[in-house]
Order: sequence, then structure tokens, then C-alpha cells
Amino acid sequence: MDAGDTTRTYEVVASRAGRRVETAVRRGVVEVSEVTRSGTVVRTARFMANRVLALVEQPVPREDSSEKAGHSGRPLREDPET
Repeated sequence: MDAGDTTRTYEVVASRAGRRVETAVRRGVVEVSEVTRSGTVVRTARFMANRVLALVEQPVPREDSSEKAGHSGRPLREDPET
């Protein structure tokens, strides 16, 4: 976000399992909402669109059935070497 003489970063995350984050741009306003499985909005953050510098979405890595069996509780990584 452009905050005049500096920039600010806001992170909106789905706080519980089964929730998702949805974005919408309406009438010059960017809305970022946390939504439950049933579609109920839990909370919403609104930003003026002309102040938004970047909107970055980071999907959760998927696990296949073989990885679920040996899941260690750590996040998955792209490169198994690291």
C-alpha cells in the first residue's frame, strides 16, 4: 500500500482450516475477505484501489496421498534438496 512517503504491507490469511481468502475490486475499492466453507464472510479488509501497489496471492501447497501418510507437520517445499 502507498501510505504517502512510505509503503505498508498487510497480510490477510485464512486463520482456520477450511477457510479461504477472496478478493474483489469494486468501485475503486479492493476488498479482501476471509470466507468460511459455507460462504459466510468472517472479516473484510478494504483498501482504496489507487493506493494498492501490488496484490500477491500465495496458494497453499497441495499434498498427494503418499505425502499425507508421512506428514511431519512441516510445510511442503518446492525443492526437496533444501
